[in-house]
Amino acid sequence: MKIKRIAHLGVAVSDLDVALRFFTEGLPLELTHTEDYQGMRIGFIPVGESSIELVEDVSGSSNIKKYLDKNGEGIHHIAFEVDDIYQAVAELKQKGIKLIDETPRLGAHGMTIAFMHPKATHGILMEMCQPTPDAH
Repeated sequence: MKIKRIAHLGVAVSDLDVALRFFTEGLPLELTHTEDYQGMRIGFIPVGESSIELVEDVSGSSNIKKYLDKNGEGIHHIAFEVDDIYQAVAELKQKGIKLIDETPRLGAHGMTIAFMHPKATHGILMEMCQPTPDAH
């Protein structure tokens, strides 16, 4: 498995519009687009070769809602881009690393993704991702 870069930091926010004002007006960053995904609204902000994903619950029952209720706003996950997500998942399984996603799946931003369980990664939710041809 080759990790190419930190693809993004996922940040759980209570109100995407409020958070976007900070990142685009308070900091000199630009929003590329927003996307709805599995009961969440996500804002994508590039920073160099990586990005920040601001993630807001819009369904009242998404994973981000559960995270916000338990932890409040903050860094939710770190995503690493890999060359081959299927090889990466197979290698993690072979090494006995506990996964949330035993099989890669389609995620936001046109990525194929798989999450590792925080119990296996020192308490950090980590995502492996690979762009699909439709990636933004």
